[in-house]
Amino acid sequence: MTVRQSIVFNGDLGSGKSTVSVEIAKRLNMRRVSVGDLYRQMAEERQMTALQLNLHAELDQAVDGYVDQLQRDIAASGERLVMDSRLAWHFFTDALKVHMITEPTEAARRVLARPSGPAESYTSVEEAKAKLRERSESERGRFIVRYGVDKARLRNYDLICDTTRATPEQVIQHVIDVYEGRLGADVLRDGRPLLLLDPARVYPTEDVAVLRGLWESEFVGGVADAGDEALAPLTIGYTGEYFFAVDGHRRLSAALQSGFSLVPARLVAEVDEPVVGGMSAIDYFTAQTRPSLIHDWEAAHGTRLSLPEHALFGGDAVLAGEPGTGA
Repeated sequence: MTVRQSIVFNGDLGSGKSTVSVEIAKRLNMRRVSVGDLYRQMAEERQMTALQLNLHAELDQAVDGYVDQLQRDIAASGERLVMDSRLAWHFFTDALKVHMITEPTEAARRVLARPSGPAESYTSVEEAKAKLRERSESERGRFIVRYGVDKARLRNYDLICDTTRATPEQVIQHVIDVYEGRLGADVLRDGRPLLLLDPARVYPTEDVAVLRGLWESEFVGGVADAGDEALAPLTIGYTGEYFFAVDGHRRLSAALQSGFSLVPARLVAEVDEPVVGGMSAIDYFTAQTRPSLIHDWEAAHGTRLSLPEHALFGGDAVLAGEPGTGA
């Protein structure tokens, strides 16, 4: 069993970082530190919203400087702890670096539903969604300029966990299993990150009609009985906005039919990284995901995937050549 020194959480606003990190700290008997709580306190003291403080921090380096030094000191102390921070992954070396993601509308609903103070208050889901995106982009730009790091790059982390449909208990147990070496050790050894994705948010790149044996009840039943942690990792690409299956459609389908809210996967290409033949993740996704392919997948599984912009306006472009069809 491999146990790392600390666990640091970063991720989308409304992704459940606080809920998950608090409970994990309790179960592992570790101290928890929340930089988000510190920023909210600083915002209230300045009679600002959280977004206003982020925008202010772009001009006043003292805001980030104080918090950065605090994180450096904690990391240097060697204490084993749980850290909820949007930049701890940059300061901590010997830690499990967890990045939590959530579908933006769901994240906005969660933020709107929780008690809010003067530092964070919204009147509608749409307002919350817009403000959360603006705040996240403000942070991302500030981190790129100030530290030369991009918080949106998945390869900065060891574990990406999609909490859109997963319960807090499911997320907590999966993170602990990764931390203690029971889940995803091979993927992390071969090259991070390990992805734990909501299968209902993964786009297909192959037609349902050509996936032989897709509906074999024995295979689907075996997947359902074994559980999501026993599923061989899918091979996934990421455009910076969308996750798509490069290989493993049969397993992805079985996971959907089995009602899984999380599936393990390895990242083969991110944004400009090549998938096959020098084609980047963005170009591959654009070429492969025709509207008809997405609609057929939705009809077969009873899911809904928003049409990407290229599919809305680009028609059914076809890429020559067939990707892998491994199970």
